Parts: sequence; C-alpha cells; structure tokens
Amino acid sequence: MLEVGAGSGWHAATIAEIVAPSDAPRSEWGHVYTVEIVPELADFARRNIRKTGYGDRVTISCVDGSAGFKEKAPYDRILVTAAAPEVPKPLVEQLKASGIMVVPVGGAHLFQTLIRATKLPDGKIKEENLGGVAFVPLTGKYGHRV
Repeated sequence: MLEVGAGSGWHAATIAEIVAPSDAPRSEWGHVYTVEIVPELADFARRNIRKTGYGDRVTISCVDGSAGFKEKAPYDRILVTAAAPEVPKPLVEQLKASGIMVVPVGGAHLFQTLIRATKLPDGKIKEENLGGVAFVPLTGKYGHRV
C-alpha cells in the first residue's frame, strides 16, 4: 500500500499494524510505502519508524507524492494525507484494478471533501463523497501551488 505524506511516520506505523501485524507470520505481511516531499519530515519519519520497530514493514522515500511512487506500483490501497485540488491522475494510474484510494480534495485551506476512489476493472474510477474534512494542502506537481 502507498501512503502520500509520511509526516512523523505515525500514520504509516498504524497502517503497518493492519497490513503487517507483528503477530502474523512474515510470509503474510504486506508493506507500507510512504512518501514525503519535505526532506526534514522524511528524515524525522525514518527515525521514528526505526525507533518503533517498523523498519521491516515501512519504507519512507523523499519524493513528490502527488506523482505517486511508480517504483512499487501498482497498489491495492493508496491513502493521501494532504488535500489535492483534484484526484491526482498519477495516483489513479498506480492503483490496481479494484484498488481503493482515499484522498481529500478541494481548496488549499479550510474545507475539502474526502473522496473514496475505487478503480473499476475497466480502469474507470468510481468516486464517493465521504464528507467534509480539513487537511493541509498537498504540494508538488499535482498538488496546490502554495
């Protein structure tokens, strides 16, 4: 799975407990790839992931997450932790058929809508409005210009 916006690494660690629980055999583990555009935050997240013992289940890369992370695509799940002006096309392209992405969409400030985007077998996207939210803006090539 892919997380866009590593921040402190906390969210990636909680996701790792779902896709790779420590009490499950390693052969059944999934993996969390998380990307962060801010180098200092990526370093902070790496330190936190190492300290808490999730380094074998979480990989952090310092890249423009609005463009996804092609190196490990396609993903069955993508979670975006910053608001995009629209559902980023590169993330849709990196989603597996029947995969699900959750992404806040809207303005750079205050109110956005949480969208669940499901990729149908024909490659089209079904979008569902999950309600109003407030996130920091997604930056990068497919994000807000802030």
